[in-house]
Amino acid sequence: MKEFDVIIIGAGPAGIVTAVTVKKQYPSKTVLILKEEEKGLIPCGIPYVFHDLDSVDKDSMGVKSFIDLGGEAVTEKVVEIDKEKKLVITVSGSEFSYKKLILATGSVPFVPKFLPGYNLKNVFYIKKSYNYINNLFGELKDKKNIVIIGGGFIGAEVAEQLAKFNDKSVSIVEKEDLCFSKAFSSELSKIATEKLKKANVTIHTSTSVQEIIGENGNVVSVKLNTGKELRADAVILAIGYLPNTTLAEKTGLGLNEYKAIIVDNFGHTSAKHIFAVGDCSETLDFLTGRKDRIMLASTATSEARILGYNLYGIRIRNNFTGTIAVFSTEINGLAMASAGVNDNDIPLINLEIISAKYTGVDRHPGTLPGTSPLTVKLYVSPSDGSILGGEVWGGKSAGEIINTIALAIQEKLSVYTVLSYQIGTHPLLTSAPTMPGFIKAAEIALSKINNTKTNHNT
Repeated sequence: MKEFDVIIIGAGPAGIVTAVTVKKQYPSKTVLILKEEEKGLIPCGIPYVFHDLDSVDKDSMGVKSFIDLGGEAVTEKVVEIDKEKKLVITVSGSEFSYKKLILATGSVPFVPKFLPGYNLKNVFYIKKSYNYINNLFGELKDKKNIVIIGGGFIGAEVAEQLAKFNDKSVSIVEKEDLCFSKAFSSELSKIATEKLKKANVTIHTSTSVQEIIGENGNVVSVKLNTGKELRADAVILAIGYLPNTTLAEKTGLGLNEYKAIIVDNFGHTSAKHIFAVGDCSETLDFLTGRKDRIMLASTATSEARILGYNLYGIRIRNNFTGTIAVFSTEINGLAMASAGVNDNDIPLINLEIISAKYTGVDRHPGTLPGTSPLTVKLYVSPSDGSILGGEVWGGKSAGEIINTIALAIQEKLSVYTVLSYQIGTHPLLTSAPTMPGFIKAAEIALSKINNTKTNHNT
């Protein structure tokens, strides 16, 4: 039996970043990663293996950076944790002793066992598994009619990629009025849905699936609640993920109502010397403090860095007060991104916000080749001007602009502060210094606040 100072179960983004951070901060500590598969995948890159990458290996992710720092890795599934003896036991019966144990077991696709036909052959999921996706990559090659259930990020991105093949007919079935409605405002969700349609994806919104129909064990069609049937050689279920906490539950760790592992600000679970990080662990909404179900690699790696630094004593304060849900994607050439709250949150939490939108271009002058329209929309508290959310859409710079807005949200900055931002610009890289989208949107928000105060005072 080998003994380690730290054992990490899981080699996704959270597991790898935690491991690398621990080895850098505490190089004398012995650290082991236990993983189920030899190769891993970059989760957000999975949709693109089906067309743009045209390869699963081009999206692969490994632990080389961790090994280079002196870490160890073993490919074996963990089946039991003995908290009292501080042992981890694998499926082969191997035992590993730990002083500190970190669960980074990630998430798994939600399987709707209530849906007739969910287990037919050629019904698939987007699992964060190299072996599974490698098999799916091969299986979809000759499939002509593909129905994707779920119009969120994963379903939409996979649909857009598969629809690039001229010999495939791709449909999305989404129960909400619009695709992306869980992440984007109604305005941006509508834009995104239209972009999907123009990418040769057939969209069925405000529609649910009654049954996946099969013949001889193979899927042949999907029956909708409208009575319509969609022919299907393959069905992909993309209706969300659940924390992968079967092992944690078996171990007796505290779980919340979403089956996520309950942790404190520094990743401690209900058991001494056991920590959890990433999709398997509990997250809170940054504004309300309520438990949420956001599962993002960006969130997981932020948590992982905090845990890695503080594993042997608090070195840095945890400013991660809750997830702000920073999303970004590109559909049919349009980059779209969001962070924090939007107008969908108004009825959910009785939120008072104003919105301010500015549209310009991402280069200057706008006649330069490759210039794209760029819209920045801010969601701001009318009482103190604090920035609570934002959306950006247009050219590829949207992905980085939303990160700037996300920083403003996390640092509790107001539109008053943003107006004095010092920025760098260049014709080939940014909007004009006279028209930076983030600052112009802040100006518009400030005008709305001032108008509101003036009206209240008259």
